[in-house]
Amino acid sequence: MFIICKAILAQSFDLHNNDTINFTDALGKRQGKWVIFNKMVNKPNYKDDQKVEEGKYVDSKKNGIWKEFFPNNNLKSKIPYENNRPSGYAVIYNENGKIKEEGMWKNNRWVGAYKLYYDNGQVQQAFTFNSSGKREGHQQYFYENGNVMIDGNWAAGKEAGILKEYYENGDIKSEKNFNDGTVDLANIHNYEPKKPIVKKVESAIVLAPPIVAQKTEKDNLGKVFNGEGYWKLYNANKQVSKDGEFKKFFLVNGKVYFYTSDGILTRIAVYKNSKYEGDTPIED
Repeated sequence: MFIICKAILAQSFDLHNNDTINFTDALGKRQGKWVIFNKMVNKPNYKDDQKVEEGKYVDSKKNGIWKEFFPNNNLKSKIPYENNRPSGYAVIYNENGKIKEEGMWKNNRWVGAYKLYYDNGQVQQAFTFNSSGKREGHQQYFYENGNVMIDGNWAAGKEAGILKEYYENGDIKSEKNFNDGTVDLANIHNYEPKKPIVKKVESAIVLAPPIVAQKTEKDNLGKVFNGEGYWKLYNANKQVSKDGEFKKFFLVNGKVYFYTSDGILTRIAVYKNSKYEGDTPIED
């Protein structure tokens, strides 16, 4: 009786939806709608009474749409869950409220159409992934002005057939023929731009924001990261966060691991020559 009464007293009531919130049953399992406030998780840059995330539990497992929020109260992500794993159409936002990434999750990996956006809302990458999480079919990269940067086809995660590169003004830059990810060096065609290219003061656009590791990060033995050479770094939950070759704290070649607030691995991004190449499948 004591346990049951304690569970009932711990719950709140959502007047708007006429439903209980933050309910824990007699067995100590979370059920129904939950709103996670920062006083429950102690995340930096949030006030105690700020909402960090919300969604529904079934036997303490996330199910349905879960929303996470930035410290400025803007939506950070909207991800559907099945049995505590991301599964379905997921949207990730920048702190300014614009979409950063969107696509379909299935079997804990991106599948089907996927888009990555610049901070200004312009599409940066338009990829298609197969059921194994590898790029398949038509793929495109874009400049921040909206013009196509790279256009081609991929098969099983590798370039296949003719890949075209363009100057920022829209003129064709090169044509390369690939077979299973290997370029035919004897048949590369390079072109000069037909229209003048206006030089910009700012640095060149890259395919994705570079990954910079923090000086405070450590390896599994507790060795402090020095920013040079090969490192496998771990987060506060002792899960791999970055694995690869670093130069001046920038990830040059390697992988970056992304987790939910519950520590579930949702994505592994691959970087080559400091540029995002795509995602690699997550082994179940």
